[in-house]
Amino acid sequence: QVFCNGTNTSVINFTTENTLGSTIYNWTNSNPSIGLLGSGSGSIQSFSAINNGPIPLVATIVVTPTYTYAGVTCTGDPKTFTITINPSGVVDQPDPQVFCNESMATINLTTTSSVGVTSYSWTNTAPSIGLQSGAGSNIPTFMADNPGNSPVVGTIVVTPTFTYAGLSCVGISKTFT
Repeated sequence: QVFCNGTNTSVINFTTENTLGSTIYNWTNSNPSIGLLGSGSGSIQSFSAINNGPIPLVATIVVTPTYTYAGVTCTGDPKTFTITINPSGVVDQPDPQVFCNESMATINLTTTSSVGVTSYSWTNTAPSIGLQSGAGSNIPTFMADNPGNSPVVGTIVVTPTFTYAGLSCVGISKTFT
């Protein structure tokens, strides 16, 4: 199971092929910092996923079934799976940028995330400066354009998306000029 920070997880139900008697499922969680209690019984109810760090948090869940029929209780083999909580995408606050007309402009985006892939989308209030809105692993180098006599300011809003284990998690946007 993989979830994004701040989302409500789905319920995780446990089942058996036994149709007679009853089965109780006791489970343990190796990493309660994800927002799930350290242990419980029955299905794992929906919880608010927590990961405020820069890398995915992984919790190992061990589920042990106990089957009761005709007054006899038998403990079954435990089953193990993981719950991974991806962090939200993070982009470090870009500094304000100043470029001369007809110069090659480079803006490097950085992140504190060291695992997974962080990509970015951005908008620009003044595409006439030579930078269009877009998306990718970084803002591409562009030719700064201002044929006029006064500065032109574009406000850039960058939104990060963190992807790991097949799940993408959008983060908080940062704005700069």
